[in-house]
Amino acid sequence: MNQTAKIIKPKLGLLELAKQLGNVQQACKVMGYSRDSYYL
Repeated sequence: MNQTAKIIKPKLGLLELAKQLGNVQQACKVMGYSRDSYYL
């Protein structure tokens, strides 16, 4: 797995979780991301 894939794969998981939960803040909390990093 290249460096880009290592960065993108967890972000895709976060996006999918946010979609399923319908709540960005909760998804970030579950995945251990700050809410600010979600929007980067």
